[in-house]
Amino acid sequence: MKRALFPGSFDPITLGHYDIIKRGITVFDEIVVAIGINADKKYMFSLEERQKFIEKAFKDEPKVTVVTYEGLTVDFCQKIGVEFILRGLRNPADFEFEKAIAHTNRSLSEIETVFLLTAAGTSYISSSIVRDVIRNNGDYTKLVPESVRIEK
Repeated sequence: MKRALFPGSFDPITLGHYDIIKRGITVFDEIVVAIGINADKKYMFSLEERQKFIEKAFKDEPKVTVVTYEGLTVDFCQKIGVEFILRGLRNPADFEFEKAIAHTNRSLSEIETVFLLTAAGTSYISSSIVRDVIRNNGDYTKLVPESVRIEK
């Protein structure tokens, strides 16, 4: 069984993330969406909210599980027996950044990183853009799955 870990902070999950996960389940038997915990980072949404957003978005997809973790991603992969890390690429800058991480991870473990290009229609979306739209009372709903709704 081929399992992949899709790590991130998902603050919040975007349509770009959603697209990578949906396409990833055609390649892998299971996608473990792993929300990393970084005590030094200031999040807009709580860990519980971020987890609920993802779980609700994939409630009808048995090949997707959602977990949280701390520490090195490769250590967590080894702990849960995952052989692949799945990452999405939006642009050349993402590629350079992700390539360095993938090489580092490969030097620390046998974990292989698999890249999927984001769909053209979602390649401009990032969680930081979504947060900025939310902070400025813009219509963020076009950028995130339906599960991400903020009660006002």
